[in-house]
Parts: sequence; structure tokens; C-alpha cells
Amino acid sequence: MDAGKRSPIACDMSAIEPGTRAGHIEAGGRLFRATSEIRELPDGYAFRLAPDAETLVTAAKFISLERLCCPFLGFALEVELEGGPVWLRLTGREGVKAFIREEVADLLGGAIDWAGVR
Repeated sequence: MDAGKRSPIACDMSAIEPGTRAGHIEAGGRLFRATSEIRELPDGYAFRLAPDAETLVTAAKFISLERLCCPFLGFALEVELEGGPVWLRLTGREGVKAFIREEVADLLGGAIDWAGVR
């Protein structure tokens, strides 16, 4: 990426087709409601998800659309071996952590106690 062409840290929902937006928001809410653990990273957060096929598909679909409206975010989906947990990592440059906290709280319809996140 060209460092001179950094997008602002702001969601641009117009990047997602109008007929897809409501489903994307609903899927994001489902995904983050199913989070069993949140870990703070130096450049973002990791969300522990259930290791089932439906959650993996939901996470992949979420990433495929979220990257359009939030190009400043990095995404990683890690599936641990031996049926271990699935981790969704949202990362980015300075300032992105506050955005992630606000966005996840919005998807969940309320505030999260981020003080307990380690």
C-alpha cells in the first residue's frame, strides 16, 4: 500500500451494496455476540470464536465485506490445530483500537466493558 494514500479511520458503508448492508450488520452482531474471549493486541484486538463450520463461514463472509467499508483494518482468521479455538484478529495503524471498540459495541447494540480485556 502507498503510505500517501491511507484511508481515514472511518467506516464507509456505501462501499457495500445497499441490499447487502443489513445482512452484513446482522452477521457482524451474531459473530461478536458469540465471542467467548477478547484479547488486546499491540495494534488491535483478537476475538475468540467457536470452532464450528458455521462460525468460520460467517467470519469469512464478514471479513469479505468489512474490508470494503473499512480498508484501514487488517483481518486475520486463525484456526488452531486439534479442534482448538478460532481467532478473528482486527488490527491496524495508530488510532484503530478506539474505532474497533466503538464498532464492536455498535454491532452489539451497547457498550462493552473493555477494562477487563487483557
